[in-house]
Amino acid sequence: MAKKFNVTVNGTTYEVEVEEVKSAGGAPKAAPAPKAAPAPAPAPKAATPAPAAAPKVAAGAGEHSIDSPMPGKVVKLVAAEGAAVKAGDVLLILEAMKMQNEITADADGTVKKFNVAAGQSVKAHESLVILG
Repeated sequence: MAKKFNVTVNGTTYEVEVEEVKSAGGAPKAAPAPKAAPAPAPAPKAATPAPAAAPKVAAGAGEHSIDSPMPGKVVKLVAAEGAAVKAGDVLLILEAMKMQNEITADADGTVKKFNVAAGQSVKAHESLVILG
């Protein structure tokens, strides 16, 4: 005989059907759990702070920001601050979903400031580099 239950996982409720299996003696191995109201979901844990990095700098006149296309972790800064770069030159390596992605310059210019450090986690659309 199948019994129906509502199960909540990560805030989403699912209706499941469970069939009771009896042992050879005809008695159930374990008593069925009493029916209880779903417990409230635990509060999400606070994010761990990222390694200390230089304060973020906004792009000034004649400058623009290269932003992170996705959340991830900065693996390596390839270019150096003050270096002249051409469009397509690799600025840094961003690891996301176990893949290493090259973040490149979108135009010729000079690396004015890195807003991130190696080992730092970043969010999508977060400023990574200021080019001028």
